[in-house]
Amino acid sequence: MALIEKYVPAFSFNERHAIQVDAPGDKVLDAILSFRPEDDPFFRLMITLRELPMRTARLFGSGRQTTPKVFGIDDFTLLEHDDQEVVFGLVGQFWRPDFGLVRIADGAAFAAFQRSGVVKLGLNFAIAPQSDGRIRLTTETRAFCPDRGARLKLLPYWYAVRPFSGLIRRRILTGLKRRSEAASATTTS
Repeated sequence: MALIEKYVPAFSFNERHAIQVDAPGDKVLDAILSFRPEDDPFFRLMITLRELPMRTARLFGSGRQTTPKVFGIDDFTLLEHDDQEVVFGLVGQFWRPDFGLVRIADGAAFAAFQRSGVVKLGLNFAIAPQSDGRIRLTTETRAFCPDRGARLKLLPYWYAVRPFSGLIRRRILTGLKRRSEAASATTTS
């Protein structure tokens, strides 16, 4: 059973992407665990655009001049990993300008979390050795809406960000492929 099944067995929305990697599985897993998507200029641009309403409101609104931290991989909680899969979790009301994030300490807290109107999102990266010696690297995002209200609020947001999210996921996979193959070439040289 895939680890993501343990954390988000039922889901309201999901998205999957895959790529072939010419590197050993351990190099791919190392790349996943050390990857920082916010290092990608496109990711930073998309997050900047996504956060623009929140930052504008804070600038012209409540008088609070503190700038919120930019959204990134550190907002996710590493739930679990093994030699085939890495699973991250995020809990919040993602349609809100500030994402409505709820901090989760670990995988057990994520699994136990239940609150009306708050979505649980699981993001995994999984590797599968292929007969030709390559690795099939997949990523899946699953969003679980605990009630109809959360589903109705997430629905337009999900479909609005999905094209950009999908592009970001494909860029992440390409970056992981590049890092894994470079690390493999370094160790075999």
